[in-house]
Amino acid sequence: MLFRVALTAALLASPMAMAQTIYPLTRAEILAGAKFDLKVEFPGAPSASKVTINGRDAAEVIGTAAKIVPNEDGLGHTAYWIRDASLKAGRYTVEATAEGKSSKVTWEVFATRPRVARNVILFIGDGLSIAHRTAARIVSKGISEGRYGGELAIDTMPNMALISTAGTDSIVTDSANSMSAYTTGHKSCVNALGVYCAKNKGTLDHPKVETISELVKRRLGMAVGVITNTEIEDATPAGMVAHTRRRSDYNDIVEMFYKVKPEVIMGGGSPWFLAKSTNGSRRTDEIDYLKKFEEAGYAVTETDTAMKAAAAKPQTRRMLGLFNTSNIDGALDRMVLKKGTVARFPDQPDLADQVKVSLDVLSRSDKGFLLMVESGRIDKYSHSMDPERAIFDTIMLDNAVKLAKTFAAVRNDTLVIVVADHAHPISVIGTYDDSRPGTAPRDKLGVYAEALPPNYAPANAQGYPPSMDVSRRVALGFAAFPDNCFNAKPYLDGENNPAVAGKEKGTYVANEQNCSRPGAVRIEGNLPKDASSETHSGDDVLLTAMGPGSDAFHGRLDNTRVFRVMVNALGLGTR
Repeated sequence: MLFRVALTAALLASPMAMAQTIYPLTRAEILAGAKFDLKVEFPGAPSASKVTINGRDAAEVIGTAAKIVPNEDGLGHTAYWIRDASLKAGRYTVEATAEGKSSKVTWEVFATRPRVARNVILFIGDGLSIAHRTAARIVSKGISEGRYGGELAIDTMPNMALISTAGTDSIVTDSANSMSAYTTGHKSCVNALGVYCAKNKGTLDHPKVETISELVKRRLGMAVGVITNTEIEDATPAGMVAHTRRRSDYNDIVEMFYKVKPEVIMGGGSPWFLAKSTNGSRRTDEIDYLKKFEEAGYAVTETDTAMKAAAAKPQTRRMLGLFNTSNIDGALDRMVLKKGTVARFPDQPDLADQVKVSLDVLSRSDKGFLLMVESGRIDKYSHSMDPERAIFDTIMLDNAVKLAKTFAAVRNDTLVIVVADHAHPISVIGTYDDSRPGTAPRDKLGVYAEALPPNYAPANAQGYPPSMDVSRRVALGFAAFPDNCFNAKPYLDGENNPAVAGKEKGTYVANEQNCSRPGAVRIEGNLPKDASSETHSGDDVLLTAMGPGSDAFHGRLDNTRVFRVMVNALGLGTR
């Protein structure tokens, strides 16, 4: 399509510093019939430009007129937009030409086979790394003479793959764009959800791609569930519904939840649902989303007891559960230590209970359901270098998966997937043994032949030992960390806080409270000085799966392929 634009003399005189950029980016894999925004950014003010798809005018191919935005956001480029585009299956070459310069991208638009799964359950162990799985197996099942006392539910699944998680801008991803890859099939950049990262100033103005929640509702009428033990607005649950360049747009993310209306929504983060004038609200407007969800037919609950009571009613088909003003407390604090915010919120649900309730409610849909379950504090406790809490929450995830496997086993119509969104740089390096001579952590660390099995007491029926404060403990080593102090002992008084703000603005130093713990040593960090916690790694993560369609998981796959397997099992792509 040819178009001409007239801008100010200053803009017309600006040099064309680079070629145009096309979104979606090259090698994009797009579900046939799924909606996406086609955008081209032309530097400066080209006098004549065109965008073609397989040699034909792009607007003609898509069937929607393009919108031209001169000097978009005052940034000196001309934007070409076709919003809510969709294409039939095939190979496409998109070419944008202006001022003698041309850019090309290639897309694969893929169809799917007929539907083979009625339901899909996607478990996200946020930050779940191999070391978390190994440590959880040791703690919950025990180990003797080199053999475990049992298997985790996440281990005993027939199909397995390595998943690579890099984004468009970095080899180390965050939870936003990694989750977005699972829910849209498109790569994105750090902090982005459901969009490609263009030049737009407004965080909600970037090129959008349809999420699987929107797809299954629009095309199949399926029910959707989103449950987590973090704030419901946090990156992983938000990835089911959100389109924003900035994952911290919590006000807007709540609005996006309301727009999509998943049948089940559970987590923390209640202040973002309250009108600004309400005590405790964190909204910037006067919209009362609790009231709006109630008016839309949701049972709104704030406690585990109320959640279970609402789910027990056969007429309950929509539930909103907000159980904490922030994140729901982890399993170790809720069940053993009674720390964190347990005194303020004594009736918070366990993730396994959330899953059971969600399955009860979503099963009332006659069109099937899509359920995303996040054990989010595995990641958060890894950031705070608190291994005992991370291990307990890994066991909690495993209990939730066990419930889903039991549900699926008698039906043969449910695809169950367990995967991390990214990894952490951690490893099981041995055991800390208090009986070893010396006082420093390195004195207590047994490696190789000295890495004797831990002496946790036998776990209960849920896989939790009665205490993590034993004399010989799993040693989880972190490879990326800020300045901190460490004594290799569990943090019994509350979640670890390894680093605090330093005297120089934007820097962090070791938390002196930890430095005063018996046997603590001061460790110089290996992260930049503006890092306050441990970070993610670019390692591949492990996926395990069962049910119809799960045989597609094998070898090494890109994270976008998780989306592709799910939509293929659900038959979402038109031919």
